[in-house]
Amino acid sequence: MANFEYIALDARGEETTGSVTAGDEADAIAQLRKSGLYPTQVAPAGKGGVSSTAKRRAKKGQKGKSGSKNAAGGRVKGKVLMIFTRQLATLVDAGLPLLRGLSVLGNQEKNRVMAGTVTHLADSVAGGGTFSESLGQHPKIFDKLYVNMVKAGELGGVLELVLNRLAEYQEKAQKLKNRIIAAMVYPIIVLMIAMLILVFLMTVIVPKFEQIFADMLGDVPLPGITRFVIAISDGLTNNWLLILIVLVVAFVGWKVFAMTAAGRNSIDRWKLYIPLFGPIQLKSAISRFTRTLGTLVTSGVPILQALNITRETSGNMIVANAIDKVHEAVREGESVVAPLEASRIFPPMVISMVDVGEETGQLPDMLLKIADVYDDEVDMAVDAMTSMLEPIMIVLLALVVGTIVIALFMPMISIITEMNNQG
Repeated sequence: MANFEYIALDARGEETTGSVTAGDEADAIAQLRKSGLYPTQVAPAGKGGVSSTAKRRAKKGQKGKSGSKNAAGGRVKGKVLMIFTRQLATLVDAGLPLLRGLSVLGNQEKNRVMAGTVTHLADSVAGGGTFSESLGQHPKIFDKLYVNMVKAGELGGVLELVLNRLAEYQEKAQKLKNRIIAAMVYPIIVLMIAMLILVFLMTVIVPKFEQIFADMLGDVPLPGITRFVIAISDGLTNNWLLILIVLVVAFVGWKVFAMTAAGRNSIDRWKLYIPLFGPIQLKSAISRFTRTLGTLVTSGVPILQALNITRETSGNMIVANAIDKVHEAVREGESVVAPLEASRIFPPMVISMVDVGEETGQLPDMLLKIADVYDDEVDMAVDAMTSMLEPIMIVLLALVVGTIVIALFMPMISIITEMNNQG
């Protein structure tokens, strides 16, 4: 048995501290809950964890009121919102009143923007507003999906269940996003390093060899491959400013093109069908669509409203257009299968599972199962892409660098041969 210090909330939502003797941390939490307390932190006595936290909260409580208003209104990372949702879901699920839960999280939150936002939420709820209305006042942090799910949970009296679903949704979405980003980072870093090496070779090394060839060989014609490499080097060295301007103009033009409806459509379609990366983009888009729609409908959001929200959060115009067709079909009382099939971006397996879900009346559950399947598909596609990219990039880099090396050493052979003949 050991002593554990704790910080807990009583039935009135007031914070209290103390110690309890228990076999382990889980036993201590169980004892506190039996006593009618809601523990927010439990730690072995003597390590200073609980007492230092209590002091930090006291200081934060004094400063928070003056600083939180200035902090609210910005944006936060998805990970910060995910952690907040999971913590709030845990507190509400444990029976803690929503207002008190928001107050606790506002005092604990380290992110300044999120702390100010949570404080505003608590003030709004304390003033008589609903939680969903309060969330709607911060659209930069809480999107329509978040607000509407909470609203459905409030109307159905299952807010704790909806918060848990939201937390699970965000955790899986964040995991998928991190997986895709990790897959993209490797080839981008390798490409950047390769480009730097090539620029260094072409602008520093090749010009020095060109001077050596001019001094040693005079008017002797150089091999074709050598002349080709030197021409590229001269072009880069003499026209670097023009090349930089062209690149900047091309980048700006790409951005302007991407801002137009036609441009966004073209780019998003290209993303879905580009070799290697396309399958990952498509599978992640299907996973996002099915998980978002399934989570919304399961939480009690009407299907038409859920489709509108899913369309706005799809992240791809091609998928959004397909969802728009589904919305029109559902509004006319038709099946969702036909417009999904007509879009030609959803695989037959997805169409079949949606069809079965519709016929059995279990469409939301089926959508979530499809999302789980495609999360695994994305993982496998990322692994396959990474394993293919490594040898491809190594071979391409070896070919380019090897070509430069051969181009530089072929004239050197002539120079060495001439020196031997003279000797």
